[in-house]
Amino acid sequence: MKKCLKTFTVLAVLAISFVLFSAAIPAGNTSEAPTKMQQATQAYNNAAADGKVSYKELKVIAEDLKGSKLTFKEKVALKLFGKKIASKTIANPAAGEKSQIIAAILCFFLGGIGIHRFYLGYTWQGIVQIFTLGGCGVWALIDFVRILLGDLKPKDAEYDVTF
Repeated sequence: MKKCLKTFTVLAVLAISFVLFSAAIPAGNTSEAPTKMQQATQAYNNAAADGKVSYKELKVIAEDLKGSKLTFKEKVALKLFGKKIASKTIANPAAGEKSQIIAAILCFFLGGIGIHRFYLGYTWQGIVQIFTLGGCGVWALIDFVRILLGDLKPKDAEYDVTF
């Protein structure tokens, strides 16, 4: 009886493993996936041409990419993270309108309190610099040199005006 139970358990585990692992393998031709991704990227870029992407546009793109209707969970996730998706992939036009000269002046005069970090879009690091007084001046000095060299740039952008 015990030997039969062991055999049955082993067979059941193998059957379940086969079902789970075979379900993870995509069916059909996998060379189609990059084409769908490229089409979705193109559709997203077209939708983002005006700088805004609506939930409906994201939903259509996601359904096209998936190849079927979205589930309730996927719709909720898209609704929750849609703005974050749009902000990550659309270049922020205001972020590029930063001057390297202004950043250097702010760092030189107010670097101890991290104002230049706020100007460049690094809010969290600016807050930390306020509390540490720019790393007792060392962090501000390093940032000043990095700005002069062009190494410290605005977040997700380039300087509009440089030296």
